[in-house]
Amino acid sequence: MDARTPGPRPDLPLQPEAGPAGWRSARGEPSLVGMFGSVPARASGSFGRKLIAFLGPGYLVAVGYMDPGNWATSLAGGSKFGYTLLSIALISNIMAIILQSLCTRLGVGAGRDLAQACRDAFPRWVSWPLWLSAEIAITATDLAEVIGTAIGLNLLFGIPLELGVLITAADVFLVLALQAFGFRWIEAFVVALLGVIAACFAIQIAMADPDWGGVIRGFAPTTEIFKNSEMLYLALGIIGATVMPHNLYLHSGLVQTRGYRDDIPSKREAIKLATVDSTLALCLALTINASILILAAATFHHAGKTDVAELDQAHAFLAPLLGSTLAPTLFGIALLCCGLNSTITATLAGQIVMEGFIQFKMAPWLRRMITRMIAIVPAVGVTMWAGEKATGQLLILSQVVLSLQLPFAVVPLVMFTASRAKMGVFVAPRWLSASAAVIAFIIIALNMKLVFDFATG
Repeated sequence: MDARTPGPRPDLPLQPEAGPAGWRSARGEPSLVGMFGSVPARASGSFGRKLIAFLGPGYLVAVGYMDPGNWATSLAGGSKFGYTLLSIALISNIMAIILQSLCTRLGVGAGRDLAQACRDAFPRWVSWPLWLSAEIAITATDLAEVIGTAIGLNLLFGIPLELGVLITAADVFLVLALQAFGFRWIEAFVVALLGVIAACFAIQIAMADPDWGGVIRGFAPTTEIFKNSEMLYLALGIIGATVMPHNLYLHSGLVQTRGYRDDIPSKREAIKLATVDSTLALCLALTINASILILAAATFHHAGKTDVAELDQAHAFLAPLLGSTLAPTLFGIALLCCGLNSTITATLAGQIVMEGFIQFKMAPWLRRMITRMIAIVPAVGVTMWAGEKATGQLLILSQVVLSLQLPFAVVPLVMFTASRAKMGVFVAPRWLSASAAVIAFIIIALNMKLVFDFATG
């Protein structure tokens, strides 16, 4: 199939039979039908050549693990508690790798994204609340992108935050332009921006010269996190910023952009290659997330500035602490790149969620404008009422909201991929299902602890 002519794979019909008996109904149209199967996969050749065709979706997913909301939690955690919360970043990343591998298995093995799977497995009184939960998560994600991008524009060009928030509505044209060129162009743009972000932080880390012994010790888990409610709040925010609900819907749809054959051996290989892709991409995400926290610990915490939670604060303090005006500029560039990247992935996730749950199609630009407007209203309101200092706390709160929505995406994902009736020969191994179930339990337990802390003051 020619990659220049996107469309459905000819060997996989748009209206398939119901499939395994475990599903209540047939799948219907696939995810992102205009890009479905549009990237041809190699049927022969070396493992490396086959992998190249599958590289891409994992990096779009990885964007969600390093969005501007993650910056706020990582900066607050690093400045307040030094390197201690690096262990949470590592644990969150391991959770992400396991959960995203299940998304790959669901998308390829069952031919459904997570939204479609929920619609086809549950009655409406269950699937519609799940859809609402997914929309809340995407709105919280968009809120973080709006604030992060506006702060990036303010730091680099001096644009007032209120105006910057309104300018972010124009990002819809960027998404539309990239979609017109094809899915590979979207992936290339995202990977290029990720490269810029990684380079910016590599230079800043070199300037900060952190305590590498402390960094290594920071990756070791500690029970202190559960004893300190403030530390737990930030830890839960990091989990919410890392294992994001919309990424589970996104990845299970994106893997279907590859044009693999519709037979068991080809699908098994597609699952393996797509899992390698997402694992490599999430390792890059961990590197960048850890770099943000390490930078905050090595500069702000080391200098006694333990209350840095605002992105503009971090930008202002970097120059005097590192003795270079280059550091804050790199910080602003990386932040702006993060906001642009997150815009693309949130748009795709929104399409998958709406089309999958309620089978309602909406033009991508209109869908984007609606979700962006919903996010802009609270961002402008908070900025005008409480001033710029409140944006960091709003970012952290958005990540905690994401964490509270996680069980509503994680539990169905684990249920579906562990069911032989639904997955057939592609059912997840028991050890993988058990690991994912433990992750779901940990997330739910942390959320209950957070709610209890709020209720008891």
